[in-house]
Amino acid sequence: MAVFFTADTHFGDAHILRQRGGRYPGIEAHDEALIARWNAVVSESDEVWHLGDFAGHADPAHCAAVFDRLNGVKRLVRGNHDSNRVLRLPWADPPVESARVTVRAADGQSCRLFLAHYAHRAWPGLWRGTRHLFGHTHATLPDTTRSCDVGIDAWDDAPVSLAAITARQDAATLVPEELARDAGRGG
Repeated sequence: MAVFFTADTHFGDAHILRQRGGRYPGIEAHDEALIARWNAVVSESDEVWHLGDFAGHADPAHCAAVFDRLNGVKRLVRGNHDSNRVLRLPWADPPVESARVTVRAADGQSCRLFLAHYAHRAWPGLWRGTRHLFGHTHATLPDTTRSCDVGIDAWDDAPVSLAAITARQDAATLVPEELARDAGRGG
């Protein structure tokens, strides 16, 4: 079983088409493409953490129909557009506002993560190597060596693996401010 992360799918939300830069001619094409991209990388036994904004402005029946078509064991960190139509879906666990989890990386090492819909400048465990994954920003914030946006706008419209996330964070040049500040002081 692999673990994937994503955010900001905005299923059923025609307003998101402007933000997606004309990649889709309509919301139906948008939703179908995102479902196909999701299912191309996620198997039925994989786990997916959705970091908010699963759907927006869609009726509950549409939300449920999309949810049922998506592979994987799905968990939700609530986003600002996730109202009851999303919160009532059959998530593996009740939706949360944020989560601190430990995931086994492909190399067998444990990786501590702080998951939230919103980007944080500092987060629990930052000083102990905890990485921060978030959504909401639609790929507008630069990655740091310990944080990045896992939304579909930042990852080719698909959920992303931990290996890809850590590789991108490891290649980032920006250091979280708290770490950079104290590195300049010698510790």
